[in-house]
Amino acid sequence: MRLSKLYMPTLREVPSDAEIASHQLLLRAGMIRLNVSGIYSYLPLGYRVIRKIEEINREEMDRAGSQECHLSAVQSREMWEESGRWATFGPEMFKLKDRNSREFCLGPTHEEYFTTLVRDEIRSYKQLPLSLYQIQTKYRDEKRPRFGVIRAREFIMKDAYSFDKDKEGMEESYKNMWQAYEKIFERMNLDYTIVQGDSGAMGGNNSHEFIALSEYGEGVIAYSRDSNYAATDEKAQVILDVDESGEEEELEEVHTPGITTIDDLADFLKIEKSKLAKMVIYETFVDGKKEALIALIPGHRQLNETKFFNACKVNDFDVQVASDETIKEITGAEPGFSGPLGLKGEFKLFIDERLTRMKNLVVGANKTDYHIKNANYGRDFDGVVVDDLLLVEEGDKDPLSDGILHLDRGIEVGNIFQLGTKYSKALGFTYLDEDGKDQDVYMGSYGVGVSRCLAAIVEQHHDEDGIIWPMSVAAYELIITIVNPKDETQKNLGEKLYKEFSDLGVETLLDDRKERPGVKFKDRDLIGIPLRITVGKNAGENIVEFSTRREKANENVNTAEIIEKILNKIKAC
Repeated sequence: MRLSKLYMPTLREVPSDAEIASHQLLLRAGMIRLNVSGIYSYLPLGYRVIRKIEEINREEMDRAGSQECHLSAVQSREMWEESGRWATFGPEMFKLKDRNSREFCLGPTHEEYFTTLVRDEIRSYKQLPLSLYQIQTKYRDEKRPRFGVIRAREFIMKDAYSFDKDKEGMEESYKNMWQAYEKIFERMNLDYTIVQGDSGAMGGNNSHEFIALSEYGEGVIAYSRDSNYAATDEKAQVILDVDESGEEEELEEVHTPGITTIDDLADFLKIEKSKLAKMVIYETFVDGKKEALIALIPGHRQLNETKFFNACKVNDFDVQVASDETIKEITGAEPGFSGPLGLKGEFKLFIDERLTRMKNLVVGANKTDYHIKNANYGRDFDGVVVDDLLLVEEGDKDPLSDGILHLDRGIEVGNIFQLGTKYSKALGFTYLDEDGKDQDVYMGSYGVGVSRCLAAIVEQHHDEDGIIWPMSVAAYELIITIVNPKDETQKNLGEKLYKEFSDLGVETLLDDRKERPGVKFKDRDLIGIPLRITVGKNAGENIVEFSTRREKANENVNTAEIIEKILNKIKAC
């Protein structure tokens, strides 16, 4: 491809609304363009990278025995109602009606669609196992799209689904996909880790996420250097030692005027924050009735909302932080003085298990400007006990060793779920076993964020001058830059090399533009083509400069040797 013909609208300035490197560089390199918030167009260079990522997915999925399909993005309300998710998936689902007022959604995922597609065709155990996949655009109406294509409302995804006779077969399919995903991300040159994840709206009993490490990633992972433990912060188990000593003492009301924070209360009472218990109050509406959902946790730790909402069996989009008015209705006091004793109205109280073993806690008195000392679980307050409601912190104990947990950030580029019979039971998908009896099909669901991978690769492979594409996903493998196209010797040699490499199947860009050399070199660095040939002042001697985008070190090479050198570099990758 000639750059004089390529649609590559590069930008010199960093777009003001681009927050992270991948967003900035993909815009500046003319690879993506914003349509509206969270929706992007992929321009020729960017789309070539997308196609490379897709092809890596296809090759590894095919190798793993999965078969490619292509289902519609438009899905009927009926199939989602069968699974029970039409009403529960939440406001992220784009819903629409046709001219006959029939309701549809733009698919945020395809569990229902794939299940209904095969349930009437698969009747015998002899037809299982089965694995199908597709690469398709998905739609989710994100509340806050951000970080370019990392958190977008329209995105490209590879999703796969496995169907097995039993739990053992599902686990084998899960292992098979795990291995395929390792190959996919290794071929993209992504530095990634695999962590336990929360199944969330997908359901199922086991899930893992593939996280591309990035200091600007929106996800947080907790991991140990002393064991193989790794999990998202939503899922990470918190091991917390507490002081169980002492005898229960009598309740004591303490005047604490204007003391509404844990830090201030600990200072005022001259005790450790770990001896305090704090309440976090949310509200939701159930069948038109307002209800308070309350978490009681150790005062020196933070609530993990995902664990809490899972314990409450509610969706995060159905819950909001309680208003001051609701807090007053439930506690009878101003915010900052809430406690578990004597609550009023409609509420559910969930207690972190550690508090049930501690003696003589300090809690809010549900009376403005007062707290209570020596509150004890069972004697003074009760509620639903949950093993762990806490958010993991740097330095927490490793659940699998004597080591500690470390926190890092990353971008979720893949996930795998053991769905079990969640969807087959809901959608009536059974098969006849060897004895002619109906059995539920066991399913797995597996996703790779294709467009997310585009951004994750840039996050990990760039410098101050631009993108550094790994060879496996680069839009082109080689760029030939003619320094001065008006010089016939340079022009002819550049054209000759361009034809030779193109004939050999090397994906080659020819910069034949009538631009200043500095502009060409800056664009070349920005768009990140891995291998570079510069045809300049030594063209008359059949000498060109060779460099790689990553090292940038120029080397004079005779044209008689350059083809073999380029081919060897490509082969080595």
